[in-house]
Amino acid sequence: MKSLKTGLLVVAFAFSSVLFASTNSEDKGAKSVTATEEIGKLLKNPGFLVENDITADVIFTVNKENEMVVLSVDSKNTKVESFIKNRLNYQELPVALRNGEKTFKLPIRVTSN
Repeated sequence: MKSLKTGLLVVAFAFSSVLFASTNSEDKGAKSVTATEEIGKLLKNPGFLVENDITADVIFTVNKENEMVVLSVDSKNTKVESFIKNRLNYQELPVALRNGEKTFKLPIRVTSN
C-alpha cells in the first residue's frame, strides 16, 4: 500500500511538472516574438540612404515603466547608431519583460532597398 501511494505521488509530480513546463515555454515564445516585432516596427523606414546591409548589436534594458533604455549600440556606422538610439530609447513595449533578466542583447540588421 505504501509503495502504491509513493508511485501515485511520483506520477502526480511528473505530470504537474510537464504541464508547468509546457505553459511557460509558450508564454515566453509569445512575449519574445511580440517584443521583437514591435522593435522591428520601430526601426522601419530609416531617414537615410542605406547602400549596403548594416548590422549592429544593441544592448538595452527595460525600466519600471516598461520602456526600453538603450545602453549601447555596437556598429561601425554612426548614422545607424544614432538612428537606433533615437528610435528605441524610451519606447514602451507592448508586453512586460519581467523574467529576471536585467539587460538584453539584440542583433539588428538594416537592409538596403
